[in-house]
Amino acid sequence: MKSLFFALALAAMSVSGCARVQKIVTKVPGATATILPTQGNDVHGSVRFQPHEDVVLVTGRITGLTPGAHGFHIHEKGNCASPDASSAGGHFNPSGAQHAGPYSENHHAGDLGNIIANTEGVAEFTLEVRGLSLGTDKDSIVGRSVIVHAHPDDLATQPSGGSGDRLACGLISRDP
Repeated sequence: MKSLFFALALAAMSVSGCARVQKIVTKVPGATATILPTQGNDVHGSVRFQPHEDVVLVTGRITGLTPGAHGFHIHEKGNCASPDASSAGGHFNPSGAQHAGPYSENHHAGDLGNIIANTEGVAEFTLEVRGLSLGTDKDSIVGRSVIVHAHPDDLATQPSGGSGDRLACGLISRDP
């Protein structure tokens, strides 16, 4: 196949007198979530999910937080309609694992740990997460929601790490 490609390229060069090299870039589709506050809160932001080799890169910027750590999870339902985001259901957990930290061997697929807000209440973060996909498999997060919680996730308490109220919610949607 390579030799056929090179032969065609050489033929094109001899006909036109010059060669034009065109770089073909294939973009792997990602997903995004616009983070909107629950009732009585002012937390906003965006989160991007991008597949990269055997991980999903999760990057984001969330504002309106109190300084410090906040639990950050993917929840099972893509529904942020209720005032407290309870409509998003529990943590996304297709394998029925116990709650833990994102780098523990056994954990909910939706356990992303904590994001840390600075003194201005802004959390900017990049995480590498295994065990998620943006496809159609059982571990796909497309159509689910991402939640920012009021308190830190202790990475141990069942079923949600003791991270408290839901401050904001965003539907995870595949990029167009």
